[in-house]
This record gives sequence, C-alpha cells and structure tokens, in this order.
Amino acid sequence: MRTEPVETVDWHTGGEPFRIVPQAPPAVTQAGLTVAERRMAAMASDEVQWTRALLCGEPRGHADMYGAFLVPPDDAGAHLGALFWHKDGFSTACGHGTIALGAWAVASGLVPASADGTTDVVIDVPSGRVTASVRTVGGRVADVTFINVPGYVHARGVEVPTSRGTVAVDIAFGGAMYAVLPAERLGLRVRPEDIPLLIAAGREIRDALNAAGAAGHPEDPRLSGVYGTVFTEEAGPPAHRPDSTRRLHHRNVTVFADGEVDRSPCGSGTAARVALLADARELQPGDELLHESVVGSVFHARIARLTTAHGLPAVVPAVTGTAYATGTCRFTVDPDDTLLPGFVLR
Repeated sequence: MRTEPVETVDWHTGGEPFRIVPQAPPAVTQAGLTVAERRMAAMASDEVQWTRALLCGEPRGHADMYGAFLVPPDDAGAHLGALFWHKDGFSTACGHGTIALGAWAVASGLVPASADGTTDVVIDVPSGRVTASVRTVGGRVADVTFINVPGYVHARGVEVPTSRGTVAVDIAFGGAMYAVLPAERLGLRVRPEDIPLLIAAGREIRDALNAAGAAGHPEDPRLSGVYGTVFTEEAGPPAHRPDSTRRLHHRNVTVFADGEVDRSPCGSGTAARVALLADARELQPGDELLHESVVGSVFHARIARLTTAHGLPAVVPAVTGTAYATGTCRFTVDPDDTLLPGFVLR
C-alpha cells in the first residue's frame, strides 16, 4: 500500500478518458529497461498493480477508466515513454492515449512548440515508437495526428462460435491484435442501446480466439492475443472527390480487455481497421476514413505510407483526432480505508 498522494492530469480523446500520471511508481522508472520491458515489470510488481487499481477502480475511477504512467523512453530519440493501463492490466498500445499525450506535452510546455505549426512528440510505448504530430493554431492545440507502428492483416474469415451463432471475423494488428467484424453479423448495431449485448459478444469472441491461440504475434509473444473486438458498420456511402480519392464513413465500437468500451473511435483499433481496408483495396493512399464512435466523435484516418512487417504487406496508419484537458487530481489514500485500492462494479 502506498500512502502518499498520487497526482494526475486528466484528459479525454473523443470522449474516452485518459489519466496521465507524471510520477510513475519506482518499479517502472529504473534505468536500463525498454518500455516493453517496463510493461512486464509493471505486471509483476504488486506496488504498480496496486497503484493502477487505485486509479482505475471506484471510487476514484470506473470500469472504463484508462490512463498511463509516464516512464523514461528507450533512448534519446523519444521525448517520453508511456505504460498504458486499464482496469484489467497494461495494454501494448493506445491511440487515443497517444493523441492525448501529444496534446498534453505541447500544452504543458514539456515539448516546445511554435504558436502556429506542427510539432512532433515522439513516444516509446510497449508496441514500439510512435509519433503524435501536434498542430497548433494561435498558441492552442488544434488537433493531433497519431502515426502508428505498421499495421497488417493477421488472418481473414476466422470462424468463432458465440451465443448468437457462429460468425466470421478478421484479425489485424494495429499496435495490438484486434478481431473485426460488422455488428450486423450478430444482429446488432453500433448504437448505445446495443452496448450491453456488444460487450457480451466482444468478450465471447476475444476469449474464444485467445483460447484457440488464433492471434500469435510472429516475433514478439508479448504482443500476442486478441486485445479487443471492433464492431463496425457503414455510416454512409463512399464519397468520391474531384482528385479521384475517396472518403469512407464508417461507425465502430471497440470492446477491449475484459468488456471495456471505448468511447472514442479507438486509435489502435482504427489503425487495425486501416490495415484491413487497405488489404481489401477499399482504402488507397490518398483516401480518408472517417471513423465515428458510438458517442459520435470522429477520427480521420489515412495510409501514411505502404510498408512490410514480418514479411507481410503492411501500412503505417495516420489517425487524426482531438484531446482536451478535463482536470487535475490529487488522489489521497487513507490507510484505514477498508475498500483500498478500490473495486469495479459491473
């Protein structure tokens, strides 16, 4: 148990919370570790897990809380490192969090930026090195473009038994492994009233795929396993532009970890979606994907460049969104509190 207060800076990206902890527990700040190794150290540390549970769980958080411990980067080529966490543990990637971190780094002055222009904030995360390109106008952050690690298609048409019938899903990597399928295959829609059913289906799909070992990373077992299920639907027909490029408009909701719901369009899930659409030739270089969330917030995604990953065709996705500060917190710990470090009720 830690009894000293924990200071946080809270933001949201597209409605999804992001709680930044500038002073991470000592177990994940020691010298000589990569951020990927710090994630493993965090998972093995009772102190770090306790602090994560304190900040995620009620009464200080909730079942869908998300955040990060700031840690040293792998080397001087990055401005900072980040360990992403949620109620169930530590994730390998987080697009909405990267957008929030970029906005926070510029707004706080951690990374100097001109009043008008674009500033790259380079961040080491467990899945690799990512960039948040922060655009400022009149001294304020206008938007942030998240340049992700390469995304690629892992598998197509994997059949998964669920309580609503057997469905075919695609699996793609966008910093984490995601199962992706149209919500209509389960007789559902991407809408708030279907969220309880989508949570149940997302858990079933994730658990069945992981039990079958269907999402093994080709090189790094720490990145293996389905992290989330992305339910999609078209929000409108493709729009053809005068320069012959297209704009796709899709809606999605991502159910990640053990039944958490992303309020934003999900940055790393959007990256996986870009990889799938590019593989199907539905999204070409120059095209744009408007990816709308279940609460109506939107990310603008495109192919930054074509590449390969692990011998597979891949894309480097660029995802643009906005993030806003919601407050600063100083969480205290009363050693007599019988509910420490907290609980999750859902």
